[in-house]
Amino acid sequence: MPKNHSPRKKQFLDESLKMIHEKGYQATTMRDLAERMGFEVSNIYNFIDSKETLLETYLFQISEDFHSGIDHILESSHNSTGKLKALISLNIQLTATKPYQVGLLVNEWRNLKEPKLKKFTDRRSEYEEKVRLIISEGIESGEFRTFDLDIITHAVLSSVRWIYYWYTDHTEEANPIELEKQLTEFILGGVVR
Repeated sequence: MPKNHSPRKKQFLDESLKMIHEKGYQATTMRDLAERMGFEVSNIYNFIDSKETLLETYLFQISEDFHSGIDHILESSHNSTGKLKALISLNIQLTATKPYQVGLLVNEWRNLKEPKLKKFTDRRSEYEEKVRLIISEGIESGEFRTFDLDIITHAVLSSVRWIYYWYTDHTEEANPIELEKQLTEFILGGVVR
């Protein structure tokens, strides 16, 4: 979605993301969104075409943010350890700035309809392959301990996917620098030789 929204549209989009997070995509209705914003259901269509369009737009937008970030990491001159650190940092930075979009990415992608679902799952698999490449190169270079590549790839991804919860459901302020430091130490402590 374009970044230069009116304040009212930005508020609507922000509240929509929060409500979907709270109730789940399936349980959230256009009527719920209208009530939360204090206007008639018909006014919703001044902001979005449909709930499905909202989901698609935000999912593909955040997915591309992750792809762009990991592509820069892969193209960097960092060694595998540096690339893995950068990957953790990417996840924390995107989650700290767009926690509800990341929440959609983790929880709501299954609600996409074809052909968008196939396109999304293909991009998701491509991202996982990029993470697998970083880990594979680290194992081959001797920087990382030898693991089953599928297990360690999914362990790393699982370790960073939950972070959105910290920003959406935690009552205390999350310090992204401290979170990155601790998560990096945890992941690298298990992976690096």
